[in-house]
Amino acid sequence: MPQTLKIGDKAPEFCLPDAKNNRVCLEDYKGNWLVLYFYPKDNSSGCTREAVDFTSHIKDFRKMKAAVVGVSPDSVKSHAGFINKHGLKIILLSDPEHEILKQYGVWQKKSMYGREYYGVVRTTFVIDPKGRIKQKWDKVKVSGHADAVKDFVGVSCQRPVKK
Repeated sequence: MPQTLKIGDKAPEFCLPDAKNNRVCLEDYKGNWLVLYFYPKDNSSGCTREAVDFTSHIKDFRKMKAAVVGVSPDSVKSHAGFINKHGLKIILLSDPEHEILKQYGVWQKKSMYGREYYGVVRTTFVIDPKGRIKQKWDKVKVSGHADAVKDFVGVSCQRPVKK
């Protein structure tokens, strides 16, 4: 059974390679807001739309001192190609061993056409400047999602973060 993280929980630590093979860790975002979203696969239609939507709002997220980071099991090389092909301005991290995907509870049993397999359940977390989960969206529907996340961060970052 995958771990179920809840609002208010401390976000699990991670360090993963980005598209340029630089290590990116949760602690790098301490003091800032982090939109951490998990998606199944580079260049699939829904995942492309989600990444492009987040990219279209990146200036607004930056004004709110929020970073947008996507995680999938795809390779560093795949992420680099995905970013270049679609002009993405977000950070993508590679977790081919599924370690962080499992820690965040998004690597789950799925089924399609009667076949069961493990894969990423599209999920987004908003992590506050103290490293706590402030919001979570499970089984995300891509349409309008980046707008909803931006609106949530916009409202949340106006309020002081409790200790």
